[in-house]
Amino acid sequence: MAQDEETVQATLAGGVLELVLNRPDRLNAFNDDMHLALRAQFERAHADEAVRVVLLTGAGRGFCAGQDLGDRDPRKGGPTPDLGATLEIFYNPLIRLIRSLEKPVVCAVNGAAAGAGANLALACDIVLAAKSARFIQAFSRIGLTLDAGGSWSLARILGEPRAKGLALTAEPLDADTAAQWGLIWKAVEDAALMDEARALAAKFAAGPTRGLGLTKRNIQAAATNSLDAQLDLERDSQREAGHTADYAEGVTAFLEKRAPVFKGK
Repeated sequence: MAQDEETVQATLAGGVLELVLNRPDRLNAFNDDMHLALRAQFERAHADEAVRVVLLTGAGRGFCAGQDLGDRDPRKGGPTPDLGATLEIFYNPLIRLIRSLEKPVVCAVNGAAAGAGANLALACDIVLAAKSARFIQAFSRIGLTLDAGGSWSLARILGEPRAKGLALTAEPLDADTAAQWGLIWKAVEDAALMDEARALAAKFAAGPTRGLGLTKRNIQAAATNSLDAQLDLERDSQREAGHTADYAEGVTAFLEKRAPVFKGK
């Protein structure tokens, strides 16, 4: 089943919902239409049991250049824009949808990921990047601060010194260094990016969806939970996972020395 939209191309096959940001002439920078289209697809991923993993990438030579500034040219005059409203209406709901989706989200960064585009990628669960890709916290270049969860992600993943360095200098971070620092999962050769990303997505789509979703939820919760709270969460999550058909299939397959056939239930 395929659905093509002007700004986001979506294809669902084999449990993988592949989403392609599709404004290549603008380096896939966000306008209102693309915001709404991408949000609709992640809402679909939440609601549709046929979706067992999401794969996000960009069309053309870049992943996403963040917000399209063409509609906000101060030379046109008029009142200053309410950028907080842009975050509240568009970016914040999207980041929350990605983080709360109890299914894996794989991001294949195929080129420059700048500003909110970089932080969109970092909101995903597994980030693969082409070796030519660059992550750029470009906000300070135009007098802004981090958004789309960037201050949260960078500080937690890299720590305060590197987070501040990237944010204040706006220096590009290459994919190899991003992987070495633990900011992303892996840097791969450009020509291999989509093959590897799709193979990983297919592996997740054939996996125990509920168990993977609970794992994602628990790891995210660990950043703010106490040990006692985390132990309780693990207990409750394991109880839930133990009642799934996929757990029964996994144990049966192990005992029968065969590959499991998970149904995502």
